[in-house]
Amino acid sequence: MAKYPPEPFRIKMVEPIQLLDRPQREKALQQAGYNLFALPAQAVFIDLLTDSGTGSMSQEQWAALMQGDESYAGARSYQRLAQAMDEVTGFRYFVPTHQGRAAENLLAALLVKPGQYVPSNMHFDTTDANIRARLGRPVNLVVDEAFDPSSDHPFKGNMDIQKLRSFIQEVGRENIPLGMITITNNAGGGQPVSLENLRQVAATYHEAGIPFFIDACRFAENAYFIKLREPGQSHRSVREIAREIFSLADGATMSAKKDALVNIGGFLAMNDEALYRQACNELILREGFPTYGGLSGRDLDAMAVGLHEGLDEDYLAYRLGQTAYLAGCLSEAGIPIIQPPGGHAVYVDAGSLFPHIPRDQFPGQALAVELYLEAGVRTVEIGSVMFAYPDPDSGEIMHPRLELVRLAIPRRVYTQSHLDYVVEAFTRIYARRDRVCGYRFTYAPDLLRHFTARFEPVQQQETAF
Repeated sequence: MAKYPPEPFRIKMVEPIQLLDRPQREKALQQAGYNLFALPAQAVFIDLLTDSGTGSMSQEQWAALMQGDESYAGARSYQRLAQAMDEVTGFRYFVPTHQGRAAENLLAALLVKPGQYVPSNMHFDTTDANIRARLGRPVNLVVDEAFDPSSDHPFKGNMDIQKLRSFIQEVGRENIPLGMITITNNAGGGQPVSLENLRQVAATYHEAGIPFFIDACRFAENAYFIKLREPGQSHRSVREIAREIFSLADGATMSAKKDALVNIGGFLAMNDEALYRQACNELILREGFPTYGGLSGRDLDAMAVGLHEGLDEDYLAYRLGQTAYLAGCLSEAGIPIIQPPGGHAVYVDAGSLFPHIPRDQFPGQALAVELYLEAGVRTVEIGSVMFAYPDPDSGEIMHPRLELVRLAIPRRVYTQSHLDYVVEAFTRIYARRDRVCGYRFTYAPDLLRHFTARFEPVQQQETAF
């Protein structure tokens, strides 16, 4: 039986939430075009849409807000953030941004040219889209174990080194402006990357003369997985492991809304001074002066505190334990999930749960809709709605290999009873899974369509074999 870890904190403030009745939920979902992003927050009971910016800040972070220096240039808040960046990451230069996608936009604008390739283990949605927006080609080279939900491989986020070497040889180093890796691998079940794999990836990129950037939004969780799972690492602190991770790279992008425990913020970091100067100029054009980057001083101060707090090992043990509890309860109820569970979310295998729904009718979206209708729980599809794109050469629609629904757990927000309620809702859906129908688009933009697309249900007879 799954065991819930005790919280290493006490609750100091509460926010009321309300469960709408079924007819109200049906009306809200119809008005939203069956897209859970379009639901008003007050219509959601338990919100597992994302762990990005949805966590609770600590008393130290709230206290830091009061120290915010709102000077336009050279604020003390920036200086405190710069000190934290140096202590935690060790990168020589950085610019703050309002969130991770702004950092990705800067990086892509500076380095990616049309037709060029950017390899990674698996790019997540905004990274993928920022590369595509520059007419580049994001490429995913994760290990094959990532696509086996039942595999207990401890580091299913690893990049396949042989695939990477072959890819560099195939397309040519001159067509790869940078290489990346995402820690943890959000698109593939929140799976971690081993330190040894990071070393090999860095060596492979650097042998080819390719700059190496880490998508580091969950670096602390990844470092803790390394401490727990990788031979020879258990004696090291998470902070020490994180420093080595960053030392392997030429730079990093980060949404601080994850492992820096803030509601808004991010950064682009690098060691190359010339690239830093270019980033500053681009930042001034699009985000703000290089010492605030589109954020208020108080946001910079909260981020400075959060970068350190996110590395606290008592907190990380609870964080991973809470996710493991939800995963264990769902598995005990017969719900197919990605194993082993990651750090920030549980990923339900909607394709296996609804084998009667074809991929072009989005089994993940169907499950996300059902969960909201059943219990007022909001989640997000990680499948063909998010990641199916036409091949640039053939025009053929390329579907992702897994159709998932992500249950992202906000940091320091929900209790055991909330997660038990989610599991109970899944058991009811599981009992009637054969009667769930698929969905189709009534509107969809070219990029990042999952945010604003609209859907309609496909009648059951249309999906019957």
